[in-house]
Amino acid sequence: MPWSWSHRWSASAVLARTRSRRSTTSSSPSASSMVLRWSQLPSFSTARAKPMADGSRSTRRSSMASHAIQIKSLYKIFGPRGRDFVDMVKNGTSKTELNEAHGHVLGLQDINIDMPAGAITVVMGLSGSGKSTLIRHINRLIEPTSGEVLYDGVDVCKMNESALREFRRHKTAMVFQKFALLPHRTVIENTIYGLDIQGVPRAESERKGQYWIERVGLKGFERHFPNQLSGGMQQRVGLARALTNDADILLMDEAYSALDPLIRVDMQSVLLDLQKELKKTVVFITHDLDEALRLGDKIAILRDGKVVQQGSGQQIVLQPADDYITAFVKEVNRGRVIQAQTIMKPSAGELSGLRVTGDMTLEIVAKQITEAGQTGAVVTDAGGKPVGTIDLQSIIAAMVTPTTHEAAQMAAA
Repeated sequence: MPWSWSHRWSASAVLARTRSRRSTTSSSPSASSMVLRWSQLPSFSTARAKPMADGSRSTRRSSMASHAIQIKSLYKIFGPRGRDFVDMVKNGTSKTELNEAHGHVLGLQDINIDMPAGAITVVMGLSGSGKSTLIRHINRLIEPTSGEVLYDGVDVCKMNESALREFRRHKTAMVFQKFALLPHRTVIENTIYGLDIQGVPRAESERKGQYWIERVGLKGFERHFPNQLSGGMQQRVGLARALTNDADILLMDEAYSALDPLIRVDMQSVLLDLQKELKKTVVFITHDLDEALRLGDKIAILRDGKVVQQGSGQQIVLQPADDYITAFVKEVNRGRVIQAQTIMKPSAGELSGLRVTGDMTLEIVAKQITEAGQTGAVVTDAGGKPVGTIDLQSIIAAMVTPTTHEAAQMAAA
């Protein structure tokens, strides 16, 4: 039987009744308790948990093996006879025609995306582009009309009820835009909700939950309720809950879209810092290009249910596929996105002069060259080996935004 909200709340009610019989149940906060503000939260860099005495931290690191996701020829047509219209769409029937003539809605059309293991793949686009529909196919909250969603070579779309339930419980975790915290559960209780459902012993689940609460910077707030927390803090609880499940795949559907700009940037930093260590397979949905460029190892841009372009942020900014993508990226601060290694002139052998690393952005490289009173620099790889050169003229040219798709193609050539 498919998962439903009634199942979730039923399970929650059972757990609540069980906990009410425990003498260890924490008391509710007084009515005079004030809602905690974001400024009270310790910074992420100082909130890292120390290794636990039982060694669970090192065990967690070694057990977090991630796996790639492959989406192949995926179609989603909403309506009672969706499968009957797949061939028509393949033969050229448009989204508008399908809706007006047949009363069906084309949600996704021929989606083919490889989402690398241990990397952040960002799916972005405007409202109605199919982003959220796509991410819900990965854990099969939405059934596909046609196509495959492969996890470690296994088609999620063909899993039976038992296999799908295990996949959802143990291989995927989701972070939602609206937090989706249970209001009657404390921070620690929300964090370990998934483990409670799995039947994990309480002592073990609380130990794991406490670890991740500390890792996302919420130490000291374990017994508070969601309505006592700011939006950013609630989203940290959502992230801790997802990480506590120790799933290979982290699905983040517009997870930071409801947050204030400064808090949003801070949460992006939290994710990036954790990802350096955990190497999860993250699928991140957003409509914000700046967010996509900051987070994404790979970016796929959707429009009307189709992939318009996919690749690295560097490729999308420097080599837009069409006028739509060109318009999308025209407001990007290219100096803060494009890296030195992307526009350098490759060179071999010994090179002398000011050295910069290939992953530095053009803005930083230009600043260092100018401060050193130079006109160029030697670009090195992560190991310090010279791999090319870069000069101020090429930096300035790359930082200027082309006005048309044709101009962008010429600039990238």
